[in-house]
Amino acid sequence: MMAAYLPYALEWANMLLRWAHVVTAIAWIGASFYFVFLDSSLSKPADPDLVAKGVDGELWAVHGGGFYNPQKYLVAPRQMPANLHWFYWEAYSTWLTGFALFTVLYLFNAATFLVDKSVHDWPARAAIAAALGFLVAGWAVYDTICRVFGPRQHGDLIVAGCLLVFVAFASWLACQLFAGRAAFLLVGAMLASAMSANVLVWIIPGQRRVVAQLKAGQPVNPLDGWRARQRSVHNTYFTLPVLIAMLSNHYGWLHSGPHNWRVLVLLMLAGALIRHSFVARHKAGVLGRRAPWEFAGLGTALLVGLAVWMAPSPPSAAAIAVAGQPASYAQVRQVIDQRCALCHNAQLQNKGVALHTPELLRQQAQAVYQQSVVLKLMPFNNATGITDDERAVIKRWFEAGAPVD
Repeated sequence: MMAAYLPYALEWANMLLRWAHVVTAIAWIGASFYFVFLDSSLSKPADPDLVAKGVDGELWAVHGGGFYNPQKYLVAPRQMPANLHWFYWEAYSTWLTGFALFTVLYLFNAATFLVDKSVHDWPARAAIAAALGFLVAGWAVYDTICRVFGPRQHGDLIVAGCLLVFVAFASWLACQLFAGRAAFLLVGAMLASAMSANVLVWIIPGQRRVVAQLKAGQPVNPLDGWRARQRSVHNTYFTLPVLIAMLSNHYGWLHSGPHNWRVLVLLMLAGALIRHSFVARHKAGVLGRRAPWEFAGLGTALLVGLAVWMAPSPPSAAAIAVAGQPASYAQVRQVIDQRCALCHNAQLQNKGVALHTPELLRQQAQAVYQQSVVLKLMPFNNATGITDDERAVIKRWFEAGAPVD
């Protein structure tokens, strides 16, 4: 009896975890964006009292009817305050809710969500192990790149180049092993895990060591501050690539094509370039320089080029002639029975949708059209092998008023 309610319970868990994940991610990204902006927008204080206190930069801002004057100390104030706010639970909560959502949605349904037999035919358990290994290996490779190349001359550029190559390889590999939707999500989760690990492994421990050294009157190790800043900057550049990878699961046409890994790499690169433009803009404003909008322009050009590259070929004269003819119920019924009824019938009603009678199909016509024609999300992972011509039949039937007689 309880097993009958398991899919319903998982749907509730999916919804609540997704809600919590979005809320915590907003809190984390908002704090990250604000502090990157703040760090890049600080001006040297003109007040000698602030200089004497050790203030290295300040910013005046107005928001919500009030004036604010945040200040940054070169190392730390002479006396540590009693109440010191730490920013880390936002990062941890985002990862925990995200991994829980990944578990409920993908790992519990690995045979459907992770495995696409037309891409790579392997057991669900192997796919689960590989997906988890992807997250662990992603952090190990990223962290190694940072530790080996970061301290070198021009280390930031070397690290950026290595990460571009690594993310491109990871995108290619994921798209060879997993269903397209899962592959995009996994690459995004790999970067998001690295972001959280940066906070857990380097940023917060380094800051705790600095506070302990200051309280003990010991000299501060500058490596902790340098590494924390390096990883914080990396996190802000990862943000937009991670977000587009997470959002991509709503757009089947992004991850269902034969060149899906290239699509993912270009989307992520465009996001990183646009983010860099805004990060550099904050610094340029303080220094009185021109804002480097060319990076945002390049990112936008990548998106435009990607849209042009992915545009469908113009239909042939024969296809245009067929498209102008409405599809009958008998035609769409054949498509539904072959491609959709496997999961939407009297016995199995995935997502509460059944399509085995004319009345039910008419009732769900809008959803069928949206999911199978507009978004191309259904059949899931195209498990039943629906063709573009069959999607066109659904389109012509829906546009004809979804007749059932």
